[in-house]
Amino acid sequence: MTEYVSVGTIRIAAPIHALVSEEIAPGTGIPTETVWSVLEDIVNELGPRNAALLEERDTFQHKIDEWFDARRDGFDLDDYHRFLNDIGYIVPLGPEFSVRTEGVDPEIASIAGPQLVVPVDKARYALNAANARWGSLYDALYGTDAITEDDGAERGAQYNPVRGAKVIAAANKFLDDYVPLRWGSWADVIEISVADEQLHCQIRDGESTKLESIEGFRGYRVTGGHITTVLLVHHGLHIEIQIDPNHPIGSQNPAGICDVVLESAVSTIMDCEDSVAAVDAEDKALCYRNWCGIMKGELTCQFNKGGQVVERQLNPDREYVSPTGEPVTLPGRSMLLIRHVGAHMLTDAVTTSDGTHVPETFLDCVVTVLAAMHDLAREGDGGNSRTGSMYIVKPKQHGPTEVALSIELFERVEEAFGLPSNTLKIGIMDEERRTTANLAECIRVAEQRLIFINTGFLDRTGDEIHTHMRAGPIIPKAEIKNAKWMLAYEDWNVDIGLATSLPGHAQIGKGMWAMPAEMRAMLDTKQAHPAAGASCAWVPSPTAATLHAVHYHQINVAERQRVIANRDHALLNDILTPPLLGKRKLTKEEIAAELDNNAQGILGYVVRWVEQGVGCSTVPDVNNIGLMEDRATLRISSQHIANWLYHGLVTEASVNASMQRMAKIVDQQNQGDPNYRNMAPDFDSSVAFQAALDLVFNGLDEPNGYTEPTLVRRRREFKTQA
Repeated sequence: MTEYVSVGTIRIAAPIHALVSEEIAPGTGIPTETVWSVLEDIVNELGPRNAALLEERDTFQHKIDEWFDARRDGFDLDDYHRFLNDIGYIVPLGPEFSVRTEGVDPEIASIAGPQLVVPVDKARYALNAANARWGSLYDALYGTDAITEDDGAERGAQYNPVRGAKVIAAANKFLDDYVPLRWGSWADVIEISVADEQLHCQIRDGESTKLESIEGFRGYRVTGGHITTVLLVHHGLHIEIQIDPNHPIGSQNPAGICDVVLESAVSTIMDCEDSVAAVDAEDKALCYRNWCGIMKGELTCQFNKGGQVVERQLNPDREYVSPTGEPVTLPGRSMLLIRHVGAHMLTDAVTTSDGTHVPETFLDCVVTVLAAMHDLAREGDGGNSRTGSMYIVKPKQHGPTEVALSIELFERVEEAFGLPSNTLKIGIMDEERRTTANLAECIRVAEQRLIFINTGFLDRTGDEIHTHMRAGPIIPKAEIKNAKWMLAYEDWNVDIGLATSLPGHAQIGKGMWAMPAEMRAMLDTKQAHPAAGASCAWVPSPTAATLHAVHYHQINVAERQRVIANRDHALLNDILTPPLLGKRKLTKEEIAAELDNNAQGILGYVVRWVEQGVGCSTVPDVNNIGLMEDRATLRISSQHIANWLYHGLVTEASVNASMQRMAKIVDQQNQGDPNYRNMAPDFDSSVAFQAALDLVFNGLDEPNGYTEPTLVRRRREFKTQA
């Protein structure tokens, strides 16, 4: 049983209490007693309001269910819109306004680029992500399917010079496209020098040329009397050309170029939410310890790689000399945000005196802000924020009233910890339907703190299905991305972000690329996100960040935003249109295939979450294509089956049969994992399998279709058994 330390009217689990007392609070100037006194006041004063807002969610859903139950034969969209206004689900739109957030680092305010999301409970991954500000284009191309394997360019254990030549050619084309020379190609450069504050390149025909844009030359680095790095810039993103004629690759290049390094993951979300499986005080302590280590600049990790022990730590800043001889310093690490859990999550890591679990997001706020004070005290000296800000992403908020509670929470923590007003900035995940419908008013509430809006289309789809559970059967899952509401939702988010003057203050973000191994497909398609006006978009790995950075050189996001600002605004009625089958009839084969696909995705994710504590992973689908799965994708699949079960497209028996059949496939897909436990044939004793059934058969009753209550309960059950 968990041991607790009582402080006033709350009890703190011993691992959390010890962590704060021994590792986080020292050096902040905040006594440990103050930390818990602050949390106690927040729990007692804001806790009842949080509970009331959760009840309001249920009340709205109940009214919507009743409205659709009374209209089984169809409904009028305008009537539906009026109904949502009448019940207060959609709030009145206030006068025009502009976001006024100040003290925002340029990585968030003005630089457009990739954004990583990483589970903060995994120190190795967190360090990789923090260090992913810079990435080798050579490595990203060579090690992925971005470069084809035809004509002898196969990947293998040994270096393939044919493949290497393709990589170098692709990198030269990148340079020619975005930092071109006045004449000639980067492929023809045989010598690089700096003179008269400009970059000079000698090309094969004996002529010397310069950059087409003089402003593109930002600096260089000299080692041993020779230029070893050239720093260029395009669309606000930096490019390093690294030179070493003694390097195995550089020795084959006439100019000694051994790599092209791109500024890649400009920002990273350290995640306490969907990508982690933190179910108790020990799990939460690991998340907080890693975050604190990063904020102190001290986090390290040792692991075995290729038979050798490797230690990873945070990268230092990068130093150069400007064309005029002045020092230039660029951040060596990604700008870090942290994502807390949603308001609906309760934790026993802290309880009231009678054992009642408290909102986990309150604990997240107090402890992570305390940890961030180590970074804030460094005043921009190689730390995270150079402007004295902390960036908190708040997920799963439902409308402006819930955003207002988050703002009050921030205000209380700032005041208690002696931080300047508006130190704590908020990122609003636009992933719940009521937030989408009231996005402008959500932004208004946070207008002095807002630094981020993002279309979390996966969770948003899960909420769409649950909201319209009674309206009728939902179209097949793959079709939802082209549904009227989805297309309008993606445009609506950008439209409102631009109308409220986010550029220069905050990011407008788009969602995750969900196929980590499919980098060619990502290169071919993900430019759609910056083209849509997004200043950041999520990627699943540092390698993907480097490749996605190419898209921000292709597209000037600021210019795209100016064009988009003049288009017709997306329509709220389109967003309110449910993705229903209507009179369309699916064949038995279509229904069976959809059911199997959903069941396999649920099981593949849940078995790792429940029995291995893996919150986010690449899960092979029924076609053995690896897909990035987290609680958001699980929410969609489980709600989709629950919807079809409610409307009779599938039966309890067919769902059980599909689950058992797919469990055997998932077992086969994981047979190489020594820590994996098969679900088949003893399904009754498999905690993971039973969790999957719970998610579907209890899907109607789970508030907003959230999966966390079931996952947490079953994970704790498994840990107890183990």
